[in-house]
Amino acid sequence: MTAQVPFTLRGRNPDVLTCIANLSNDEVFTPPEFANRMLDTLAKAWAANHKGANIWADKTVKFLDPCTKSGVFLREITKRLTAGLEHDIPNLEQRVDHILTRQVFGIGITQITSLLARRSVYCSKHATGKHSIARTFKTDDGNIWFKRLKHTWDGDKCQYCGAGKSVFDRAAGLETHAYAFIHTDNIKTRLAGIFGGNMQFDVIIGNPPYQIASEGGTRDIPIYNKFVEQAKNLEPRYLSMVIPSRWMASGLGLSDFRKVMLEDRHIRKLVDYERMDTVFPGVDFEGGICYFLWDRDNAGKCEVTTVTGEETIGPMQRDLNEYDILVRDSRGLNILKKVLAVGEPSIIDILSADKEFGWTSNFDEFREDKRPSDVALYYGRAGKRLVGGIARKDVTKSPHLIDKWKVMVSAAYGERGARPAMVLGPSFIAGSPSVCTQTYLFFYVDSKKQAQSLQSYLNTRFFRFLISLRKITQHATRATYTWIPQQTWDRVWTDEALYKKYGLNSADIAHIEACIRPRTTADE
Repeated sequence: MTAQVPFTLRGRNPDVLTCIANLSNDEVFTPPEFANRMLDTLAKAWAANHKGANIWADKTVKFLDPCTKSGVFLREITKRLTAGLEHDIPNLEQRVDHILTRQVFGIGITQITSLLARRSVYCSKHATGKHSIARTFKTDDGNIWFKRLKHTWDGDKCQYCGAGKSVFDRAAGLETHAYAFIHTDNIKTRLAGIFGGNMQFDVIIGNPPYQIASEGGTRDIPIYNKFVEQAKNLEPRYLSMVIPSRWMASGLGLSDFRKVMLEDRHIRKLVDYERMDTVFPGVDFEGGICYFLWDRDNAGKCEVTTVTGEETIGPMQRDLNEYDILVRDSRGLNILKKVLAVGEPSIIDILSADKEFGWTSNFDEFREDKRPSDVALYYGRAGKRLVGGIARKDVTKSPHLIDKWKVMVSAAYGERGARPAMVLGPSFIAGSPSVCTQTYLFFYVDSKKQAQSLQSYLNTRFFRFLISLRKITQHATRATYTWIPQQTWDRVWTDEALYKKYGLNSADIAHIEACIRPRTTADE
């Protein structure tokens, strides 16, 4: 064994993988400490299911990171196996070579990350290089593979990932971000072609890319769900991935994925971080982050842990499919059940649809200076609430709502996981006649007095707490209001009155008031 091997395998301070900048908010490097937290979770589950056996002392277990970037998962697995297999393979050089050539495998997401991963794991950007700590590889890739692929275009988007053709149909030599793991109809055949032979992995673990630009680059679509689905197709014993938490309650095109995840009783552990920067310092991504452990051979309730600020809640044994979304706030479930037990109609019965009048937020076919005969049109620009005018005849969608009194609230309000939270932006009353763009959702009633009563309800902590149970990103869609019961609009609503009406105890009240900031006059 050369002198460099023990040096590259021992701890160093600082760890170079804690010092590199992220590629973007969508392709985030996993900190070593967090990767080890996930590996600890895996090791505990393995021991529990294998009569206390140490996964790191098993020379037959195969690991795959299908979306490796820095190589941190493969490096930390290699370090653990190097210690765990010392008794079984005493010779260090032989032990390391066995681990690297037969146990740890990766697929790079870009050319540069594949080189970085090899440098992290093999101590050389080429597996056959003179500084490589592996000795028997025949190719420069070793077991960390990368090849630039093209998207498969179906019209203006990729049939596998939905990427926009105008964004990613690039010249030779440029990264296409056509990730090999999800750009195939048969993942088992793809892996056999990459690594040779019929590959059956015991553990699949990683931190996949989160989203990709769609046609025109006007919006990003999730793709992390495709990595999870593809990994399940390989039927590993264990699957663990870091993914955005927004799948639990929202996310473009994630309804089917959410339903499958909530009903999958093989998800045995879920650790949810309300703020993404708790895990990835400096990364700004609304909705937080989570990791899960999927166990092929064991089904049951899921052990859910929530990290909010400095507080860790749980683990708690839960059925993930209790509702149509996953309520992140385990302590809020008792309050929700008390409210729903009353059986009142939902407030969504008097809530507008998204884009109720047919106009997007950038609609501009109206008069900025409202005429006396115009219908007032409320819109937003650069975070400001503005009002213009439009002729009644030009309101062709939902004209029956023009003359309703409205309580309007912005459809988007982000706080990046702040606690206590405001949850919703300030509401305002729009008199009759009035309309709005997609910037706002609105509740509609028949009179000013009813609108004032309704607005007092929106301002309560109680109302905004129930919203928080379904609102996981800055967007508050119509479905976010599903669990809010209607009231009678003949009084000023207060938290005290609502707490009493729904039989909330002191612990329930304390929890609501710890989560939600009071609304003040200055907020209007």
